[in-house]
Formats: sequence, C-alpha cells, structure tokens
Amino acid sequence: MAELTGALWRKSTRSGDNGGACVEVADNLPGLVAVRDSKDPAGPILIFPPRAWAAFVRASRP
Repeated sequence: MAELTGALWRKSTRSGDNGGACVEVADNLPGLVAVRDSKDPAGPILIFPPRAWAAFVRASRP
C-alpha cells in the first residue's frame, strides 16, 4: 500500500460547477501520483507512476 500521508489533493482548474463530478489529484508525493473521486475522498485511490500520469495528461489534451 502506498503511503499517502501528506498528500495535497487538488481539483483541476477546469472543474466547473458540475455537481461535484470531479477527480482530485495528489502529485506532491515522491514517486507516485494519486487520483481519487472528489465525492468519495475516503474511497478507493488509484496510484500511477509519475511518467504514466504525465503521458495520460498529455494524451488527454485537445
């Protein structure tokens, strides 16, 4: 299990008033990027290597 103590969760600046249907990302932890559902902060968390997360973000841009 990844150590998430000290995770600083943030929403995208592009998250609008969509009723809370957002994800939150913590990218301040060494060696990992954590992603969770903003509506369920105590729920499951996905963990990605930073390079994989960066590739996902690049591929998601228009």
